[in-house]
Amino acid sequence: MEYEAVDEGTLAKIVVPAGTQDVAVNAVIAVLAAEGEDMKAAAAGVAKSVPAKPASAPTPSPQPSPPRGEGAGSAAPRAQSPSPLPSGERSPAEAERRRAGEGARASSGSRIFSSPLARRLAKDANVDLNRVQGSGPHGRVIARDIDAAKSGKGLRSPSAAPTAMPMAASPSEAQIRALYEDGSYDFVPHDNIRKIIAQRLTLSKQTIPHFYLTLDCDIGKLLSAREEINAAAPKDKDGKPAYKISVNDFVIKALALALQRVPDSNVTWTETGMLHHKHSDVGVAVAIPGGLITPVVRNAEAKSLSTISNEMKDYAARARTRHLKPQEYQGGSTAISNLGMYGIKDFAAVINPPHATILAVGAGEERAVVRNGAPAVANIMTVTLSTDHRAVDGALGAEMLGAFKKLIENPVMMVV
Repeated sequence: MEYEAVDEGTLAKIVVPAGTQDVAVNAVIAVLAAEGEDMKAAAAGVAKSVPAKPASAPTPSPQPSPPRGEGAGSAAPRAQSPSPLPSGERSPAEAERRRAGEGARASSGSRIFSSPLARRLAKDANVDLNRVQGSGPHGRVIARDIDAAKSGKGLRSPSAAPTAMPMAASPSEAQIRALYEDGSYDFVPHDNIRKIIAQRLTLSKQTIPHFYLTLDCDIGKLLSAREEINAAAPKDKDGKPAYKISVNDFVIKALALALQRVPDSNVTWTETGMLHHKHSDVGVAVAIPGGLITPVVRNAEAKSLSTISNEMKDYAARARTRHLKPQEYQGGSTAISNLGMYGIKDFAAVINPPHATILAVGAGEERAVVRNGAPAVANIMTVTLSTDHRAVDGALGAEMLGAFKKLIENPVMMVV
C-alpha cells in the first residue's frame, strides 16, 4: 500500500526495507531530510533512536519437515533459528503479542481480554480480572475499568464470572505437517493480506450470529435493459463506449435502493446501540492475488448506473495492483459478493465486519418456471442474504430482500 508523506523533503534513509512482513505500529519506516539539511546527519540521527539490529522474524516452532521453496519442486534451505535473546529481552514477535494485549486467561479456562496497562494496574491493586466488566472494544478490560473496580464499580458477581468451557484448540502446524509425507508438498508462507483475511473471517463467524435468506430473481427485463443501455452509450473518436453496464452494477444499485426503502436494515450493530446509516455505502468483493478486498461505492443510492460502473472498474483495476487507499475499502454499510461469472449457482457469504448484511449473487441462467399455469423458460439469478441476526432479524431481512427483488426484476424502478 502506498503511503504519502505529508511533508516535503529528500529520502535520506530507508529504515524498513521493502518486503518486510511485520512492522510495529508507529515504527519509523523512513527518514526525510528537510531542504538544506545534511542527508548523512539526518540518517545518523534516526540511527540512534532505532535499534541497530534488524527485526527478526518470529522463531518457528520445530517442524517435522523443512519448508519447501515457493516454486514447484524447488527446495529452499532451512532457515536458521535466531540466536537466543539475552535474559530479560523479548523477541519482536513476543513483544508484538504483548502490545496487542491478547489478554489474561481466567482460572476457568476462558480468556479475559485486557490491555497490558490494565493487567499491571490490576496486579498492583490486587484486582481479579475475571470479575472486571470491560468497557473497551469487544469487552476488553482497559485502565479505566481497573480504576472503577478499585472503587467497587463495574464488577461482576462471582457467579457471573466467565465459566464458558475453553474452545478446542486447533491442531498445531507440527501436527498438521506430521500427517503428510516429507517432500509431498511445497510450503508457501502466508503474506499479511492472507493473515488479515483469515483473522477477520474467523472473527466474523465466531462473533456474528449469521442468518441466511435465499430467493430467485427473474432478470429477463434487466438483461434487455442492459443491452439497450450499452448499445446507446456514447462513443469517443476511437469508438470506445463511455460506459459498459454489467449485471453487477444493477445489483449494486438495487441493493443500495433497497436499503433506503427498508432503512432499519441499513444498520451496524455495536454493543451499546445501533448505527442507522443515512446513505447506502456498498462494498463489492474484488478478487486479488492471494485474497480479496472490498472497495466501497459511497452513496450508491444516488449514483447512476454508468457512474457506478466506471467507479467499480477503477476500483477493481487499482485493487489488483494494490493501489487502493484505506478510505476506499474501509467502512460501508453492506457488501456484495458475486461469483456468478464463475458459474456458481448459489452460495452464502461471510459477513464483513462491521457490516450487518452481505448479498451473495449467483449466476443468471435459463431455468424452467411456471407462468400462468404453463411451463416457460426464464433467466433466473439466485441471491442469498447473510444477516447479523442481532441487527437484522428474519422478517426485516426478508422485507429488505423483497425490496431488492422488486427492483432487480423491474430495473426501470431504479431510475424513478
